[in-house]
Amino acid sequence: MKIYTKTGDKGETSLYGGSRVSKADLRIEAIGTVDELNAQIGLLRDQPINASRQDKFQWIQDNLFVVGAIMASQVDQSSVPELSADSTSWLEREIDQMDSELAPMRFFILPGGHPVVSQAHVARCVCRRAERCVVRLSENDSVDPLLTTFLNRLSDYLFVLARYLGKELGVEEIPWKPNKP
Repeated sequence: MKIYTKTGDKGETSLYGGSRVSKADLRIEAIGTVDELNAQIGLLRDQPINASRQDKFQWIQDNLFVVGAIMASQVDQSSVPELSADSTSWLEREIDQMDSELAPMRFFILPGGHPVVSQAHVARCVCRRAERCVVRLSENDSVDPLLTTFLNRLSDYLFVLARYLGKELGVEEIPWKPNKP
């Protein structure tokens, strides 16, 4: 099977079910941003410090593929995998576990301090952008609210993970100090 089909050469692509839409369609933008997020999670997964988290990151990536499949399906979704409310609950349990080992936040922190911490923050930012795309899509089209909830919680997870990675790496959190006139 060839990787190129030439069917998108004129700026359109197919959704699951066969309907054609512009590659600039908001649905395609949301799907593409979720795909970008999935690649960012893959990069985070590939960092040596995350060797013990391989299964967790793969679980997240699997769920992101489900999110993309749901958004790509405008017709009968009976053959599309489902995103479970348990997925959001799992993220919440993971957040709570990591957060229980972190010092309470007393200030806004600047992203960075170590490349792995920065990578977690980049993934968080892409996740927030994916969430905004899905919210914009939901304003004009039918979108399962569970998708937005999952992405919202995933960005929270990535923020806490960045802090947790910083703790594991011995990186001091840098407080944001607003410029005062």
